[in-house]
Amino acid sequence: MSFEIRKFFYGDILENKSGGNTQSHIASKNDWPLWEVFIRSKQGLDHKHVGSLHAADAAMAIENARDVYTRRMEGVSIWVVESKYIHASNPDEAESLYDPANDKAYRHPTFYDLPEEVKHM
Repeated sequence: MSFEIRKFFYGDILENKSGGNTQSHIASKNDWPLWEVFIRSKQGLDHKHVGSLHAADAAMAIENARDVYTRRMEGVSIWVVESKYIHASNPDEAESLYDPANDKAYRHPTFYDLPEEVKHM
C-alpha cells in the first residue's frame, strides 16, 4: 500500500487521475467574490479603503489583504467586506440627499461662543 501526502492551498487545481473533469468541481478565482479591504494605520483612528481583492471566504480575504496591503507592518487592523454588501448613494442625487440637513442650523456650530479653556475644538 502506497500513498502520497500533498499540501494544498486555496486555488490549487487538483490533478485528476480518475479521468474525470475536475474543472467543474473546483471554483476558479474568477468565481470567488470580490472583497473590499479597509486598513487602520498605526497613526490613524479610522479604517481607510485601500483596495479590493478576490477570495474564497473572509479568512482568506484577511490573509491576502495582510500580504498585499500591509507588507511593511503599517497596519494594526484589517476589515474586509464582501462587495455585494456595500450600498452607496448616487453622487448625482447628492443635492436632494443632503438638502434636509441645511434646514437644521443648530447642527452647525457657527453661532456658539467657545470658552478660552477649550483649545481643541
